Amino acid sequence: MRTIDISVPEIRFQKDTLLWGALLVNTELLVLLAYGVLGSTSLRDPLAVRYWLYPFVWINVGLWAVLRTRPAPSSTRHRRLAAVLAVGYFGLLAYTGGVVGHAHQATGLRISWWALPPGWGPAVLYNGMGLSLNILPYKVFGYGALAYLVYATVLDAVGSAVTGLLGLLSCVSCTWPVLASLVTGVVGSGTAIAGAVYAQSYGLSTVVFVVTVALLYWRPFGKNAN
Repeated sequence: MRTIDISVPEIRFQKDTLLWGALLVNTELLVLLAYGVLGSTSLRDPLAVRYWLYPFVWINVGLWAVLRTRPAPSSTRHRRLAAVLAVGYFGLLAYTGGVVGHAHQATGLRISWWALPPGWGPAVLYNGMGLSLNILPYKVFGYGALAYLVYATVLDAVGSAVTGLLGLLSCVSCTWPVLASLVTGVVGSGTAIAGAVYAQSYGLSTVVFVVTVALLYWRPFGKNAN
């Protein structure tokens, strides 16, 4: 019987890593506290604080994975191929994630500095010339981190369709109508299922993002996983 050995690299937390990590998290908490006191958005529901934390999960996890990923040495041709695939992957995520789209109404350029919590903002919003941009910092950084990990994965030649699909689904809030339609076609309860998926979309997308980063970083499905 053939067996497949999958090993996960040991995580070593060095003192400098813990120090900088603690400094980063403390700074983010102070920024959120300052926004809670001075910002234009208040938290009436204590449970809604999770929406303020989601962006920093994307940013911190993505930053950790990018800083710890070293693309394998490769030829110029392979690096160019990997870069093209990574850029295409980023573009696909940006489109499905609503960062880039088609404008139905021209409203011009607007920069939202304080209307949204940190991580969600400052947001750059543009509608015009048939182009729509909704640039939220956490999404752009998160999708950029995924694209970089895809670049490294391609160079290692151990890519998996599973990670690509999970990356696409990291925007559950945008794909929920399709998912709801598929589910309702089987069980026939459209409104309730669609509403439930939409209500949890940000939490689901954050979980899927973290899982995708983990798979692209450790690449457990590759032949040369170590």
